[in-house]
Amino acid sequence: MYNNDGFRELDRQKCLERLSSADLGRVVFTRDALPAVLPVNFWLDQDGAVLLRTSAASEMVRAVDGAVVAFEADQVDAATHAGWSVVVTGVASVTADTAERDRPTAIGPRSWVPWPDEVFVRIAPEIVIGRELLAGRTVYGVRLSS
Repeated sequence: MYNNDGFRELDRQKCLERLSSADLGRVVFTRDALPAVLPVNFWLDQDGAVLLRTSAASEMVRAVDGAVVAFEADQVDAATHAGWSVVVTGVASVTADTAERDRPTAIGPRSWVPWPDEVFVRIAPEIVIGRELLAGRTVYGVRLSS
């Protein structure tokens, strides 16, 4: 990520472990040639793909199908100055195909706002990067000021 910034880089496996413990993330995409960010609940598939469940009529679905997007999730403890952040970048694909939806429908994310015509957005994990800060200390052992 950023060399010598004091954060510890996470390998792909650690990134996926952190993501599997998160409840909420943000999908980053382009809307009308401008960056857009939406908070979403999600589910991490076995291969590390991020699955989102939303309305087939949503503006996000139209914007992301076939596009490169980013997905970010994090966990921060402000009191101890500890936390992590993981970003998955890849091509998003939308599926409304019933056969492809059976497994994620049974075990995947539940939409917080159910829609009659739902689809799944799958973000392929082409690039997975993450970093963490433990208890306010950099990788160099330097204590961060409050």
